[in-house]
Amino acid sequence: MRFQVNALDARQAFVAFELEAASGAAAGESARGRGLTVLSVQRRGFALELPRRASGLPVTLFSIELIALLEAGLNLVEALTTLAEKETQGDRHVVLSGILEAIRRGEPFSQAIAGFPQHFPPLYVATVKASERTGDIKEALSRYVAYQEEIDRVRKKVVSAAIYPAILMIVGTLVLAFLLFYVVPRFARIYEDVAGSLPLFSSLLIDFGRGVERHGWLIALAGVASAALAVYGATRATFRAWITDRLWQLPAVGERMKVYQLARLYRMIGMLLKAGVPAVPALGMVRDLLSERLRQQLVRARTDVEHGQPMSAAFGAAGLSTAVAARMMAVGERSGEMGEMMQRIAGFHDEEIARFVEWFTRAFEPVLMAFLGVAIGGVVVLMYMPIFELAGSIQ
Repeated sequence: MRFQVNALDARQAFVAFELEAASGAAAGESARGRGLTVLSVQRRGFALELPRRASGLPVTLFSIELIALLEAGLNLVEALTTLAEKETQGDRHVVLSGILEAIRRGEPFSQAIAGFPQHFPPLYVATVKASERTGDIKEALSRYVAYQEEIDRVRKKVVSAAIYPAILMIVGTLVLAFLLFYVVPRFARIYEDVAGSLPLFSSLLIDFGRGVERHGWLIALAGVASAALAVYGATRATFRAWITDRLWQLPAVGERMKVYQLARLYRMIGMLLKAGVPAVPALGMVRDLLSERLRQQLVRARTDVEHGQPMSAAFGAAGLSTAVAARMMAVGERSGEMGEMMQRIAGFHDEEIARFVEWFTRAFEPVLMAFLGVAIGGVVVLMYMPIFELAGSIQ
């Protein structure tokens, strides 16, 4: 199998390359054998892999517990030993024991956690590695926890705003499907003898019901095949990239998606700069955490920064800054607090995205309710219209 490895070399420069290995762990070991500090290992290829959530170590909780033990006066090895003893079995115990073994072999903490890329993201490893120069591991962990909590806060606001429209859409779709695929076919039997005298739209609806009744198994098979195809497509990076690319082309949606990506970029770079990582390596570390559409722009900005351009000018030339971000970055460069300013820019745009999502859901809810009401009510009226006409003729 082929894997892409992202790592830091002896000069703390970011490097990315591909190699053949039997597993991700073997690829990481091979890279560390070359004297590299592994940040992440990603599999390349076309194997079907259903997305699954890692059941191992929750990084944020692990960091909070480790900070508490370090503040209590324990050294790093003692704190990790305490956490390993607390977790007597499962993936968490395996990960903590593996980290302890690596540290006892003489590896630094950053290299030890880099051996478990499925649990510790590259940003976490880079933050810890930067802190090893100053010896302030608690500050680095606190910085990452604050970063993760801010990301979770924004994500929760977006999810909570989208829950009600999603439920409304699901329930409305189920009711409409029940009417079309269960109720309408049974009404079609009632109107078999009067098909020629039905109103046009009622006749079309009844014909649909007869078709569902005659070809029910075929329709069910097509539905299952469509669901399987959708699941398969969701597991393919190329299909997800295609969907994302289509969304980016929508005027309002694409602009907000770009702002969301830029906010993530500013927050990650700000955290790395505050941790002491130089600007050029920091820009290399965050490349794979962006969408495909922005990666080449980030490479261009990184090249300009390498050639001595200010970060505000490089980001502006590469199309990676908004009007607000450009001005705030210029202020950060003058004050020398670029890391802090990047995080403030991220916070500004995160709030902007949250307000847009809240506004959009509030505007979308009544439109969705009206559409579902018209669709469901239209089906019901078309089913009962012949009965209404029959009752009128009797009178």
